[in-house]
Amino acid sequence: MAADARVHPVRLVVTDDLDRSRLTVFFRLLLAIPHFFWLGLFTAGALFIAFINWFATLAMGRSPKGLHDFLAGYVRYATQFFAYLFLAANPYPPFYFGTDLGPYPVDVEIDPPARQNRWVTGFRLVLALPALMMSGTLSGGGSAGNSRGFSAGGVGGIAAIFTWFSALVRGRSPRGFRDLIAWGIGYTAQVYAYMFLLTDRYPDSNPLVFLGGGLAVPEPEGRPQVVNTDDLRRSRLSVFFRLLLAFPHLFWLLLWTVAALLAGIANWVVTLVMGRPAAPLARFLSAYIRYSSHVNAFLYVVANPFPGFVGAEGSYPVDVRISAPGRQNRWVTLFRIFLALPALFLSSGLSGLLFLVGIFIWFVALVLGRAPAGLQASGAYAIGYNAQLGAYVFALTDRYPHSSPLAVFTTS
Repeated sequence: MAADARVHPVRLVVTDDLDRSRLTVFFRLLLAIPHFFWLGLFTAGALFIAFINWFATLAMGRSPKGLHDFLAGYVRYATQFFAYLFLAANPYPPFYFGTDLGPYPVDVEIDPPARQNRWVTGFRLVLALPALMMSGTLSGGGSAGNSRGFSAGGVGGIAAIFTWFSALVRGRSPRGFRDLIAWGIGYTAQVYAYMFLLTDRYPDSNPLVFLGGGLAVPEPEGRPQVVNTDDLRRSRLSVFFRLLLAFPHLFWLLLWTVAALLAGIANWVVTLVMGRPAAPLARFLSAYIRYSSHVNAFLYVVANPFPGFVGAEGSYPVDVRISAPGRQNRWVTLFRIFLALPALFLSSGLSGLLFLVGIFIWFVALVLGRAPAGLQASGAYAIGYNAQLGAYVFALTDRYPHSSPLAVFTTS
């Protein structure tokens, strides 16, 4: 799925090279303490300035440049700090003294003041509530207005914990975790830029908008990928009765899941002995993964048509392309369930994200008859990552799930 062609006034810039210093990684939380205090002090000032900026923007129709520049610097500082804290970048970030900040490996660009809609300005805090909930799910609560940082419950917090362990061993951050954390940080920057009236453009949760500019696309290497051809149109009637309409599929999916678990155990044994999956079992399990993806896309309003019951490839707007299975490493196969545990934790966080996306799309689609592009893409990403996890657990591939959105969506 292509990213939104419109350029958002708040843009994520990622130039990080993934290299990490093991020493600073080990003591990262301790090293971040001075920034915690400094960010806390500036947060109080920024909230006061934001309140003044609200009145000024309501009266003038645009944010005064001095107030805009101060708040934009604060959002950039918080972005750089949280990128450091959660290992999305390595250098120690500069302190913010109300002046211009230098570049950082994970940073945001913020456009100068522009005219804003006074009605949107007047109800800004209420309008921002859904975006704040999305930000909390993506980044675990870490934000420009929260000096405590991310909680471990958010998707970004989970990725940061696993990055810490991986960087200590390898001296590098996994590309997928870095991209996922950067997406959450970039989205949070847009949320607080919207709340602080730096722009009246609503935050865009589409991960491809944040990561699609200049970053190399990882090779799929046999992992499943999402083919997202949804046109965003929604039938209000089917949206309203979506849960009721999904009951036959949920019942069928439950029965199929029992059969898939048995087939998965058999396929694990075959792969362990032969070094590759059995073709009939691989076809059955691939169809199951596609079908479960179609059902989730329908249930959470990430797609509109009523899905088929057989998981046929290419039969649904949010589809999963699964490559033919090849040879696999027997050691990886033997310890597959244990190796999959980090991905299972991340998948649980993304399932929470998918649930929230489904609720928001449901309300918006009832009113507009369309799904917001950013929310739809976020839901498709969560579905795609879970499909990669399913293929790994069921021994269809020994390629570990890649959490970068650029690796989940197909480019062809």
